[in-house]
Amino acid sequence: MKLCTFNVNSVRKRAPNLRRLLEREQPDLVFLQELKCRTEEFPAEALEGLGYRIHAVGQGAGRNGVAVLGRIPFEVVHEALPGEDADDHARYVEVEAAGARFGGLYLPNGNSGGAEGFAYKLRWLDRLRLLAADRLDAFLPLALLGDFNVCPTEADLAPGALPPTDALVRPESRAGFRALLNLGLTDALRALHPQDAPYTYWDYGPAFDANRGLRIDHALLSAELAERLVSARVDVAARAAESPSDHAPVFFDLAD
Repeated sequence: MKLCTFNVNSVRKRAPNLRRLLEREQPDLVFLQELKCRTEEFPAEALEGLGYRIHAVGQGAGRNGVAVLGRIPFEVVHEALPGEDADDHARYVEVEAAGARFGGLYLPNGNSGGAEGFAYKLRWLDRLRLLAADRLDAFLPLALLGDFNVCPTEADLAPGALPPTDALVRPESRAGFRALLNLGLTDALRALHPQDAPYTYWDYGPAFDANRGLRIDHALLSAELAERLVSARVDVAARAAESPSDHAPVFFDLAD
């Protein structure tokens, strides 16, 4: 099984890039973030004929939004992260497929909205931990994939790329990420690239050519799925393509 997570940074702008990616790689399940469109505005017609079922969870005002695309059958379990009824951001979709649970997520950045914006990020991390613990306690194979907006360690960003006050590297954010790992989840990209896990995001401008990037797109796997992990890679060429997202797609292959 081939999994993919990709922050498209506007799916309508990136529809041609996404189609080329699907044609070339043919992943079984794809989790998209930052659609920046309403559910009904998802450009499904641009992906016709590729054999993918699409389930989008959009949001208005050009914000947020997540989606799952599947070449294999899947059942949608959740369209929002449980735990905070007032949270109306489109940031989570969970599906059941091939005997496992897959959560596609777009974790809050935490740099906007002042103290409350950062508190929202930390609450979201804690809610994600509670959900993961629930799935693991039920012995459900679990993968959480998406844009976590956390650089887990100093090795996950280019020197000087962010100030220590940035929400992506603050100790509280990293502690929330470690709390997920402490449940027994495996950081798939780091597991197969322990010394040189590649970046997944580069700001627009000179950052990409200078490789001044961040590793913020992750897949966290339960033990059952981590045992099946055979490859994990960042499609840097997609970031170098014409009219790219500022994120690169990340692929994970699991043995049958």
